Amino acid sequence: MEDRVLSEASRVAAEALGEDDAWNDAATASLGSAALRPAVCEFRARKPLVLAGWFAVEAVYEALGGTVAAVREAPEGAFLEAGALLGVVRGPTGDVLRGERTALNILCRMCGIAALTREYAKAAPGVEILDTRKTTPGLRVLEKYAVAAGGGVNHRMGLSDMAMFKDNHVAALGGAEFLGPAVGAARALGVPVEIEVDSPAQLAMVLPFGPDRVLLDNMTLPMLRESVRLAGGRCYLEASGGVTLESVAAIAATGVDGISVGALTHSVPSADVGLDWREEPVVPAGD
Repeated sequence: MEDRVLSEASRVAAEALGEDDAWNDAATASLGSAALRPAVCEFRARKPLVLAGWFAVEAVYEALGGTVAAVREAPEGAFLEAGALLGVVRGPTGDVLRGERTALNILCRMCGIAALTREYAKAAPGVEILDTRKTTPGLRVLEKYAVAAGGGVNHRMGLSDMAMFKDNHVAALGGAEFLGPAVGAARALGVPVEIEVDSPAQLAMVLPFGPDRVLLDNMTLPMLRESVRLAGGRCYLEASGGVTLESVAAIAATGVDGISVGALTHSVPSADVGLDWREEPVVPAGD
């Protein structure tokens, strides 16, 4: 796993615990000696999901002092049915409870993204399902990790990864016909170039600039098919705009290389995961 993902998990965990004021948990502080007793709790799927981000649970409990061991019981990226065990945490009751909501918030978010991505990938085999920059501020690295765990492909992580000339960039230049110098300047930066177009005619206009990728924005199926014909394999074609689970298969059938889906991160429902108390059997003392 990339160091950046683990580092971001640690940062997010610490910030989220601070937001929750986890070190001043009034209920846990009122448990008395019960807060010190050992607890064993299970993270279980209440509905089908894809496991993504168990390391964030580990990061939460590490940030709380490392007194709680978090052990994953299913592989990252695995599809799990309702009732399946994701992992187990063991440690002092008070510390388990202080981190419960923070751990669940992050894990449920990531599992939800991975599960939805899996549905899109299943519906449109043979094309790449791409994420976008429509991510939760501060969570982009973790959310894009979850997309990959669900079978999707990460688009650019940030603005420096690719020069992507969208409609407002084109408007600032005065029209697509004036993109040549800007594309040349981007090439000098050593980054790939993508240009957004909204019609086959505009695609024909920008193809001579030699973009690595072209974003086909909000085109109808006939327009997408015509764009594929015009491009003739000269660049990567990415369809985008209003993609749903009901429409993604038809879009894929037009011959595009990838389909970007903002809904993977901007409006995805969190997965339903519960933290359930496990009653450990009492072992009789020896003679």
